[in-house]
Amino acid sequence: MPVSTLSILKPSVNNLTARIFVRAAGLEFEEVDVWGKKSTPEFLAKDPADLTPLLEEEGLPKGALHESCAIMQYLCNKHGLEGFYPADPGERAMVDSAMFYLTGTLYPLLARATYPALGFGQYPGEVATSDADDAMKAKARDEAEAALAKPLDVFRAFYLDDRPFIGGDSPSIADIRLAATLEFLRAIDYEFPAWAEEYMARVEESLGEAYAEPVADVRGYIDYVRSQAG
Repeated sequence: MPVSTLSILKPSVNNLTARIFVRAAGLEFEEVDVWGKKSTPEFLAKDPADLTPLLEEEGLPKGALHESCAIMQYLCNKHGLEGFYPADPGERAMVDSAMFYLTGTLYPLLARATYPALGFGQYPGEVATSDADDAMKAKARDEAEAALAKPLDVFRAFYLDDRPFIGGDSPSIADIRLAATLEFLRAIDYEFPAWAEEYMARVEESLGEAYAEPVADVRGYIDYVRSQAG
């Protein structure tokens, strides 16, 4: 029997992160697609935040855990997966910092730039959810896309710093989170700098089928969205 259950939505950055990780780590799990089943009383009873991915297994204080980075950190700590999450305090701090910088700085810009094209709802308070006209919403999307270049380059100059991965010689959980996030920029024909294309190719080659299988769902969804827009 699987030791854990991972509830997911396939066309999602956060879900893609966790889906890649559990496969790359070789963990035993049951994956459940909760498309159309989220936000129900049954789901909210175990996940009041109404978020996926959601990990359920014995040993968790609440029985369940959401947030992709927290899930990866927990599973690395539980199973001693130092190859993905270094034991050295300094190296681990860099992995944590890269993930926090991504979720706090890069991802909000990426969401503003890509969510409209992907058909995802945006957060309250954003221009996209306001009464602004279409021209203003388009301007906000363009400004978010333009602003991506600076935080993206921080990963090149600071977190990678001429190493193949944030984790050093092999991908860490921060690398999985970053590569999964960058996949969604393909929805808007984002012009990746050469280093980013090479980096994403290294992550995919290193992780093999663990990356290729779940990312196929995301790429398929992006292709579908783009075909509808065309």
